[in-house]
Amino acid sequence: MAKTHGMAPLIAKPLCLFLACFYMNALLAQSFEVNLRHQQPLTEASPGFKTVIKAETWKPSETAIIVCDMWDLHHCKNAVDRVGEMVSRMNAVLEHARKAGSLIIHSPSSCMDFYQGHPGRLKAQQAPRAQNLPESIGEWCHVIPAEEKGIYPIDQSDGGEDDDPAEHEAWAQYLEGIGRNPRAPWIRQVAALRIDAGDAITDEGSEVWNLLEQHGIKNVILVGVHTNMCVLGRPFGLRQMARNGKHVVLMRDMTDTMYNPQMWPYVDHFRGTELIVEHIERYVCPTITSADLLGGQAFHFKGDPRQRQGG
Repeated sequence: MAKTHGMAPLIAKPLCLFLACFYMNALLAQSFEVNLRHQQPLTEASPGFKTVIKAETWKPSETAIIVCDMWDLHHCKNAVDRVGEMVSRMNAVLEHARKAGSLIIHSPSSCMDFYQGHPGRLKAQQAPRAQNLPESIGEWCHVIPAEEKGIYPIDQSDGGEDDDPAEHEAWAQYLEGIGRNPRAPWIRQVAALRIDAGDAITDEGSEVWNLLEQHGIKNVILVGVHTNMCVLGRPFGLRQMARNGKHVVLMRDMTDTMYNPQMWPYVDHFRGTELIVEHIERYVCPTITSADLLGGQAFHFKGDPRQRQGG
């Protein structure tokens, strides 16, 4: 009996190693079962659209998530509050994806000075130049030809701030008091959103493209803010990814718009977001929700009166 007990630790160590390897292999072998939603015209002669869902299976190793402009601060106080609401669910999405083997790219625009020398920044800078680097990948993309078929659904010409005027003025004074520019107060990504050692950090379209090609990425998910501005238009945004041939989707419950309900079409803020999502699904790319990766229910903001089912 003494010999049997003495061998137990020798047996336990290989068993633990086997179980650990099995668990890691199971994680890396899993696939993403996603439901891509897009809007399809009813007929060529009809102005109406119908919602179409297409199920796809993606390899996590061929999938990247780009986190767009989840800044630490913003000139719109309500925008800051909504980012704070999203962070916990977004962290869960990113953690699930990176454990499965996906590439995570953090893109807080105009904040690269903060990350100088960071391993994630170096990873982006050192990615080899892609042979198929698109000529205009470093530029904003304000529209793609498909969008000319429709009418842009909201008026964002005022910048989209939806703060109460008195609260907005107090917020601007607060930002100035802590030494930030009230019109552009961001210096980094919001601290609560985790950056892992294996993640990349860049706000340059060329570096994003280099990373995607280096890692053999076929599927690109955009999360972050703001849907109608940066998420659509940045050099690494939906339009650039779509027009340059990447299989890109918007995670529609992990985003927010800059829309002021005092502007046309005079709907509440969250309906404004839905209108932009519908525009994207019709003319730019499909959408999914965080539930496609995590299961359960899609995220919704506390202030959304619909608490919309399915995101």
